[in-house]
Amino acid sequence: MLPRRKFRQERLRFLRNRAVRRDDWDSNDDPNDDDPIMDPPRPRSKGIYLLPNAFTTAALFCGFFAIVNAMNHRFEVAAIAIFASLVLDGMDGRIARMTNTQSAFGEQYDSLADMVSFGVAPALVAYEWVLKDLGKWGWLAAFTYCAGAALRLARFNANIGVVDKKFFQGLPSPAAAALLAGFIWLADDNKIPVKDSAIPLVTFFITIYAGLTMVSNARFYSGKALDVRYRVPFWVMVLLILGFVLISSNPPLTLFGVFVVYALSGYVLWLWERATTGRRVGGETTAVHKSE
Repeated sequence: MLPRRKFRQERLRFLRNRAVRRDDWDSNDDPNDDDPIMDPPRPRSKGIYLLPNAFTTAALFCGFFAIVNAMNHRFEVAAIAIFASLVLDGMDGRIARMTNTQSAFGEQYDSLADMVSFGVAPALVAYEWVLKDLGKWGWLAAFTYCAGAALRLARFNANIGVVDKKFFQGLPSPAAAALLAGFIWLADDNKIPVKDSAIPLVTFFITIYAGLTMVSNARFYSGKALDVRYRVPFWVMVLLILGFVLISSNPPLTLFGVFVVYALSGYVLWLWERATTGRRVGGETTAVHKSE
């Protein structure tokens, strides 16, 4: 019986010491602390992931709507739908980052929606508008643009986390679509000084240029370094107000002009970097000769 009695005594001593340690722990709490005990954070509802995907779906709908209107020969509405898709596509990614709802599904869904809205839709709208008058050269130009958009999106997905976030490698597909849609909108409103006979050739050139520039290695500013959640310089607000005024006064001309400048900026930056690099190398060579 002694071993059993000794076991009970040891067990009672252990429980008594455990109760004393718990009382000491509770006594260390501040009695004047009126803060309520914080409940553990609730898990984020999965329904919020529908928020960025809803914007992606809306952008996809605008691209499909542009194709339908092109088939009905309502090219101005089709061009406006492509611009609406561009706005919605720019919002879904930012909303996903702000609400911390990024997901692999959202990335793939956004890429597929971009292929329809900025790859297939602009090519078909341009072909139904004037490129079909060029015969096989017209549909070859439309296919070149469509294939360039597919390659551009595939390369972008493969290089996520590798390339510099401040710059895009190649012309982004939304900008290429806006370049083509802006010209269609502008010419359809008869606000561009181009003869009707020259419009198919100009459209052919713009389509080929946009398709090839998307798969080029030219760097285009991405704008991701500008975070709207923090303070921005005063001149940014001035440019924003000026942009609203210009767009409201003449939307097709302003938008087409903006994207023409952006579509050329990558090559201008490339030439500038080559010129500065050549000047720097030439200066270093001259300095070495002088030192010798």
